[in-house]
Amino acid sequence: MPGPYPEWDMEPMQASYTLLRWWEAPDRQAFIAEHAADIRAVATRGELGASAELIASLPALELIACYGVGTDGIDLAACRARGIRVTNTPDVLNGDVADLAVGLTLALQRSIPAGDRFVRSGEWARGPMPLATRFFGQRVGIAGFGRIGSTIARRLSGFEMELGYFSRTAREDSPHRHFGSLAAMAEWCDVLIVILPGGEATRGIVDAKVLQALGPKGWLVNVSRGTTVDEGALLQALEQRRIAGAALDVFQNEPCIDPRFAALDNVVLHPHHGSGTEQTRRAMGELVRRNLQAHFGGRPLVTPVA
Repeated sequence: MPGPYPEWDMEPMQASYTLLRWWEAPDRQAFIAEHAADIRAVATRGELGASAELIASLPALELIACYGVGTDGIDLAACRARGIRVTNTPDVLNGDVADLAVGLTLALQRSIPAGDRFVRSGEWARGPMPLATRFFGQRVGIAGFGRIGSTIARRLSGFEMELGYFSRTAREDSPHRHFGSLAAMAEWCDVLIVILPGGEATRGIVDAKVLQALGPKGWLVNVSRGTTVDEGALLQALEQRRIAGAALDVFQNEPCIDPRFAALDNVVLHPHHGSGTEQTRRAMGELVRRNLQAHFGGRPLVTPVA
């Protein structure tokens, strides 16, 4: 294991497998060299992944089980080349990430964190808080319309929103407006919510052009991966008020994010915690264990990716 899971997962895994805690090794390279011939599976987390270098160092590797949906940190090409199976934990976290996307948008536009500070500091006694932005009835564009994106749309439908989405192909089962151009959707919407998968295909897809299209009255919410947004362009747009504000659950260089974000008063910052509820994390760990059990029991994988 490159990194730990919650203790409620570690205990049953320790009971079932020889568990090698790579993150505790003082010399990781020596640790891998010592155990490489015996390692048949890697249980990783989405942000830790499994590099081509790690995969190449494990000649007996059969399975990589990922605690999370995103597999952009796992070298899938290297896995396919060697027939190594990969699993993730889809669906069980859709609702939590969708809830957070809605919550972050509300917090940003209704100035909820600022309101909390306003009351705690005693400023309220000296006069009213500045007005915020109405949430309901807006145009919301969702970049990425898979399991989580469509769940966000269902959540927002209760707020009388006009919804659009950006994806490679239109969804026949969706009543919402489809955009084949992200910049065109950004120009159309009031709020742009990003829930695209990570990886090279989406790296920096929310760039200066998209932010310019979103404009000084537009808001950005990112609950996908830090790589999907050109962070330099975003910081410039926020500092120069070329967009109204941003709510961000993900960043580049997590957890040591760019300090310029902390100086901004038009952002809501959150520590990559979209699936961060006990109920969902328990379900994610259970799904990882079910995939491991299926693999070592010679049964079909529960949630195969590759």
